Amino acid sequence: MHKKITPKKIIVIGGDGFCGWPTALHLSNLGHRVTIVDNLSRRWIDTQLGANSLTPIATVEDRLTAWTEATGKVIHFECIDAAREFDRLAALLASIRPDTVIHFGEQRAAPYSMKTVTEKRYTVDNNISATHNLLAAVTALGLDPHIVHLGTMGVYGYDDAGLEIPEGYLSVYVPGDDKRIVQRDILYPTNPGSVYHLTKSMDQLLFQFYAKNDLLRITDLHQGIVWGTQTDETRLDERLINRFDYDGDYGTVLNRFLMQAVVGHPLTVHGSGGQTRAFIHIQDTVKCIALAVANPPRPEGRVAILNQMTECHTVRDLAMLIAKLSDARVAFVSNPRNEAAENDLRVSNRTFLDLGLNPITLEAGLLEETRDIAAKYAHRCIPEMIPCVSTWTDRQQPGVVDMGDVA
Repeated sequence: MHKKITPKKIIVIGGDGFCGWPTALHLSNLGHRVTIVDNLSRRWIDTQLGANSLTPIATVEDRLTAWTEATGKVIHFECIDAAREFDRLAALLASIRPDTVIHFGEQRAAPYSMKTVTEKRYTVDNNISATHNLLAAVTALGLDPHIVHLGTMGVYGYDDAGLEIPEGYLSVYVPGDDKRIVQRDILYPTNPGSVYHLTKSMDQLLFQFYAKNDLLRITDLHQGIVWGTQTDETRLDERLINRFDYDGDYGTVLNRFLMQAVVGHPLTVHGSGGQTRAFIHIQDTVKCIALAVANPPRPEGRVAILNQMTECHTVRDLAMLIAKLSDARVAFVSNPRNEAAENDLRVSNRTFLDLGLNPITLEAGLLEETRDIAAKYAHRCIPEMIPCVSTWTDRQQPGVVDMGDVA
């Protein structure tokens, strides 16, 4: 049974997507009054790529009908492009006067953002305009919603920093006048590894300015790589099922490995596989966002930055784990990314743990559930979409493979 809460009016921008959809359901299930805003771009990008979600995704209308039939609750939907339709976005904000706006309305895939100049320009135009339109509209209307933004751990970069990455801010000590040492808290230096991560780094500066200048209350969630597919809410009806992206552009690494194992494709590890990444299960994603909604920052000119992750693993170790689980073969392929071959990563997630998050880990048994999803819908797989063909520099040759088995 859920703890009794005070219902909030919540707008979820990008609420039809991989993280936005289960978040909208979870918040509605908690008793909040939810309105989804989405331009359905994730669906037409699939069409553009010739790709699909391994799981069948119902129309928005069917999804919302299924939710009402399963729970008796209503989620409203507005088809608005937050990056291009400022007046319509502002009118909706003025009409609803939301307590909270959750901003997922950005192109979320690093490989897609690096495909060609077209995708690079689209990612910047869409992501930055959507973020700034929201901030400008809220300010112009004199509203005071808590803005919760889904960012990425990727803004920090993946170099071996030799320290635990703090939650957004780094305390620095610099020589000042009269030989005094001056202490300042600065944004942790960004080191984006793709155009997508670059836009999330630029988001930080927009948030910093509007929090300082207009005292907007903003929480920026730096999320790790999401694994898993289902949440408690999406399991209620097959029409509510969440996306399972497996293609080289949008497939997150763990889901991609599980799908590859099911269809008999080698687990493709980029480079040496020594890249360490932060991970979080989709169920914990929606729980973290609900915790953020329930704990807004004060309007004191400072953005609350929280690291939304639960554990770190190397890609190589993940492949070994899935290989043992499924008797799959591991293949090392050329890395299309311009990144260090090996790195360490230590991340602070103290705030969410202090707020009561009890993380789901890879050892919790949910890998089998995700594997079962992959097996159930394996007939929908388009094999030619599995390899990642987006490269980070012109010097790299996509598809050049150096394969080797892992004992």
